[in-house]
Amino acid sequence: MTTLSGKTVLITGASRGIGRAIALRAARDGANVAIVAKSGVPNPRLPGTIHTVAEEVAQAGGTPLALKCDIREEDEVRAAVAATADAFGGIDILVNNASAIWLRGTLDTPMKRFDLMQQVNARGTFLVTQACLPWLLQAPDPHVLTLAPPPNLDAKWWGPHTGYTLAKMGMSFVTLGLAGEFREQGIAIDALWPKTVIATDAINMIPGVDVAMCRRPGIVADAAHAILTRPAREGTGRFLIDEDVLREAGVTDFARYAVDPSRPLLPDLFL
Repeated sequence: MTTLSGKTVLITGASRGIGRAIALRAARDGANVAIVAKSGVPNPRLPGTIHTVAEEVAQAGGTPLALKCDIREEDEVRAAVAATADAFGGIDILVNNASAIWLRGTLDTPMKRFDLMQQVNARGTFLVTQACLPWLLQAPDPHVLTLAPPPNLDAKWWGPHTGYTLAKMGMSFVTLGLAGEFREQGIAIDALWPKTVIATDAINMIPGVDVAMCRRPGIVADAAHAILTRPAREGTGRFLIDEDVLREAGVTDFARYAVDPSRPLLPDLFL
């Protein structure tokens, strides 16, 4: 199996959760990792900053670059991308992980929350990808991987939280469009989604979720690694599920990913 050794990986929302796990998995291969997130200083409610993850990346064997960036701000995004390319000589892989969540109905969704989700999720994915494309087009084996679900028009996923579903499916449709646009140039532009709920800080937004019925972020990181080490021209525009990717890669033991292997697992949203 090939590795990410020497590759430059830019990850949004990398200060905690799934983004952090993907960063550390790439670091174990010796990758250059640009840790892009808003969290420059510690937050008492949310652990992790770009600097703490940078330290972990270095300890794991990678070369980190901590970049404070709000992906809603075009100037900040372009500056972060330029800093990454300047530091490492290019960009091979982009992971669009940053996302905002608000799982409420229409009457309980302030427009401020609605706007935040659209700006971070669909617009942010489009903007960061657009900014990275000049470098990805020069890379020998370029990948874009977005944490987004398979597109689904079933009303059961839209009715309970239209604002969030619109924002998250927006990331899926951006993936679909960009994959079609850049297919001939050889950039693999895919989406990855977990089969079960993942134990991250975001689950506090989901009422009644028991952390013991979740999997750890490492399963998504291992699936991302399996995707990103495949040749880019092998496929694009795919909506992949973490467990399926790992089964295809030969993984049979999934108990190690469970927070509590004795408990049943909760299927994730949109599946």
